[in-house]
Amino acid sequence: MEFDRLKSTVEAILFTTGQAESIKDMAKALDVSEEEVKSAAESLRARYEEEGRGIRIIRLEDSYQMCTNPDFYDALIALELAPKKPRLTDVMLETLSVIAYKQPVTKSEVERIRGVNSDHAINRLIEYRLVRELGRAKLPGRPILFGTTEEFLRRFGVSSSDDLPDINPVKLEDFRAEAESEAGVTVDV
Repeated sequence: MEFDRLKSTVEAILFTTGQAESIKDMAKALDVSEEEVKSAAESLRARYEEEGRGIRIIRLEDSYQMCTNPDFYDALIALELAPKKPRLTDVMLETLSVIAYKQPVTKSEVERIRGVNSDHAINRLIEYRLVRELGRAKLPGRPILFGTTEEFLRRFGVSSSDDLPDINPVKLEDFRAEAESEAGVTVDV
């Protein structure tokens, strides 16, 4: 195998696996000598170091591994700690809608309306600061009451929960009929 092609192949292996790969295993897989693999890996390692790349190829006994250059750890940590814009799934949007329109509402009420467990969705919405605990209901067990936050209002462009769009009565009837059909029951309102 041509040397430049071998270097590129070793680079691809190390990048793809993300772990230490033995010289012996790479040589066997590529049908070349261990010395050729070692020479290609060392050439790559030297080039990466010389160019000050963000990644390095390191030697670990009789293996090589591609890893992050420690000079850039601060940038990686800063990126990881930077606030990320939350991505709302359909489940989270549905849960958020129930809370927004029914607030203050308990988790069990949300689950009764949705028909499924809502723990994860509610926890994520709290984490994203779109929902918060408003207090405790005066019911047995004193369940937590949930409502939306100022962040929710900001993100959805409304000044108060009173400004939420009205639910279209025709669509509400369609939803009710669909839910009744799926559940095989009739819902009284």
